[in-house]
Amino acid sequence: MSAIEANFDGLVGPTHNYAGLSYGNVASKSNAKALSNPKQAALQGLEKMKALSDMGMFQGVLAPQERPDVYSLRRLGFSGTDAEVITKASKQAPEIFLNCCSASSMWTANAATVSPSADCADGKTHFTPANLTNKFHRSIEPQVTGNILKAIFSDTDHFAHHEHLPENDHFGDEGAANHTRFCRHYDETGVEFFVFGKYAFDGSKPAPTKFPARQTYEASAAVARLHGLNESNVVYAQQNPDVIDQGVFHNDVIAVGNKNVLFYHQQAFLNTQQVKTDINHAYADNDFHFIEVPTELVSVNDAVKSYLFNTQLINLPNSDMVIIAPLECQENKAVDTYLKQLVANDNPIKHVHFFDVKQSMQNGGGPACLRLRVVLNEMQQRAVNPNAVMNDVLYTKLTTWVNKHYRDQLSATDLADPQLLIESRATLDELTQIMDLGSVYPFQQI
Repeated sequence: MSAIEANFDGLVGPTHNYAGLSYGNVASKSNAKALSNPKQAALQGLEKMKALSDMGMFQGVLAPQERPDVYSLRRLGFSGTDAEVITKASKQAPEIFLNCCSASSMWTANAATVSPSADCADGKTHFTPANLTNKFHRSIEPQVTGNILKAIFSDTDHFAHHEHLPENDHFGDEGAANHTRFCRHYDETGVEFFVFGKYAFDGSKPAPTKFPARQTYEASAAVARLHGLNESNVVYAQQNPDVIDQGVFHNDVIAVGNKNVLFYHQQAFLNTQQVKTDINHAYADNDFHFIEVPTELVSVNDAVKSYLFNTQLINLPNSDMVIIAPLECQENKAVDTYLKQLVANDNPIKHVHFFDVKQSMQNGGGPACLRLRVVLNEMQQRAVNPNAVMNDVLYTKLTTWVNKHYRDQLSATDLADPQLLIESRATLDELTQIMDLGSVYPFQQI
């Protein structure tokens, strides 16, 4: 049964803001407390989704989280009405409050790890929400993320959902940002590639010293077990600790893969030759392409600034493999020069398409951060909630909804306005009706 790789992008939420919460993410920290543009950010994301849909891709939408997260604030001891909780938290513990206002759920590459049915022992597509324990502002996402995924992929004949891993740094799991898959055809058994930053239970192994390693080997191995993957079709690779310390907080900031291609920076992995050997052994076909970008052509700094590797590497319906890149790649001389040479060379990557996702880029995430890849065969495509699949009708509904409800600008002080929470809840409640999600948010379950 033929299959395609779908992309489910995170819809930017109505409280999109720059709080600079992500230590180790250079872009996030450098834009802390800047004025944000929620309406522009959401429309930019929707334009990208619509463009990919128009290219013939199966493009889905994932709903945002509710923010401020009043429920987490209540767990931390702030009491009273919702308005009183927000006021108390913003005054008494402003840093905690800002963490509970995070806009980071827009980056759905961190939402979950997804294994296609062709790889899993039970023949179902498996989802495990990421626990994101390394950052408090992200660790409050998994429950609602799981609710949203279950509302979109609800057919238990085709989809299996797991609880996120234990909420401890030993099992720190950042989802698909550290996971990719290689295959000849999407409907065939593939090689699942898990990249981790450290071994949690062995302090003698190499690890970064400046910035945290967010993904552990133990977490990656646990997800592989949960999904029922065949060990011979799984490859584990350690990210280079030195590049983590240069601001490469996830593997998808320094490498990206698709089908028979791994596109990566020279400094991406701790032991590149071993990675290549392991992939070749598991893939068991000579038609695999390792495209390594030398440091002398593109520095790690330029790669991070432009998000050269936080691009989407996709196959269009005509089978052409293309890169979906942010405009920042075109604006960076070294990166632009490299990409022009890349598509001129003899390799599977044929074109580069540039998109304006500046609102996301300023908060530390490029095109690849904005999407969760889900391989779906024909029956599974029909089993997906149709109201979460991008088309002309949904695009019109969502852009109308954004223009109606979203604010043009938002500052850090605006987040403490109780009226914003009221607006946001009404906005999200309407969204769940547009997308037929049911009651996925805590405020809808009271």
